[in-house]
Amino acid sequence: MSSPALLPTKAELAAARPALPAPVVLVPTMGALHSGHLALLRAARAVAGPGGSVIVSIFVNPLQFRPGEDLDRYPRTLDDDLAMCAREGVCLVFAPSAAEMYPGGAPQVTVDPGPAGQVFEGEFRPGFFGGVLTVVLKLFHLVRPDIAVFGEKDAQQLALVRRLVSDTDLGLAIESVPTVRDPDGLATSSRNRYLSPADRELALTLPRALRAGQARAGAENGAEDGGSASAALAAAREVLDAEPALAVDYVAVVDSRTFTVAGPGYAGPAVIVAAATAGGTRLIDNVPVMLAGADRRSTERGLRGAADH
Repeated sequence: MSSPALLPTKAELAAARPALPAPVVLVPTMGALHSGHLALLRAARAVAGPGGSVIVSIFVNPLQFRPGEDLDRYPRTLDDDLAMCAREGVCLVFAPSAAEMYPGGAPQVTVDPGPAGQVFEGEFRPGFFGGVLTVVLKLFHLVRPDIAVFGEKDAQQLALVRRLVSDTDLGLAIESVPTVRDPDGLATSSRNRYLSPADRELALTLPRALRAGQARAGAENGAEDGGSASAALAAAREVLDAEPALAVDYVAVVDSRTFTVAGPGYAGPAVIVAAATAGGTRLIDNVPVMLAGADRRSTERGLRGAADH
């Protein structure tokens, strides 16, 4: 097991990049690697093949944190991260500082995520996706990967990264990896370590609600509202409403490509997305569904206390 090269500067990355065997596969992360990242690394190693190269970036991007969010306390575990990368055949870890990535301070030119970046996470965390897409674009330019790997847990981010690549003709492939869950069903996240035992029990309401919606979406079409967006949403909301201690920002059924709400009669692949805060920890989650288009009622968006999108 050889340790990956640790490169903290853009100059070192530029010097090392020409010697990397193709295909070059990038896994962008903020570090604090866990089992969800492990799945990304293994997927990257698989698509790179025996002769290709896997690069991991580790950068806690200040552009995607608002004042009062957890930028300062976000976990930083570089030694453990490097050990995981070594075990999974990563050849290079690019771990720049904020000053290295943004030498002039916050950039004056950033990426506008468009309408799909203004709803759901974009509404509750204004500026978040502009920060995400700006750093992703910088990483794509610096690393010049043939393929980049992202997790499906961040479904809205994944949709926007795909749109960024398509709309700006970046010429690389985006591979996605299904959400990894802890044994109790909670979607794996670096922020899970903030949860107390009581908060974690509360947070488990989120995946339970999504599973209920997923099960209802998969119901036989002969059942009343079976397979419809409104039926799936109602099932998820019923579980969430039974736990008022969980502060829910939104729950909705959306087209996974555009993040528009799945309206009446929508048929095809979709995702049920949700965000909620347990204790002081905000979590997001989603599950895929296949809708039959049997929606006989107007579709609810399921937002609590949010203005119309």
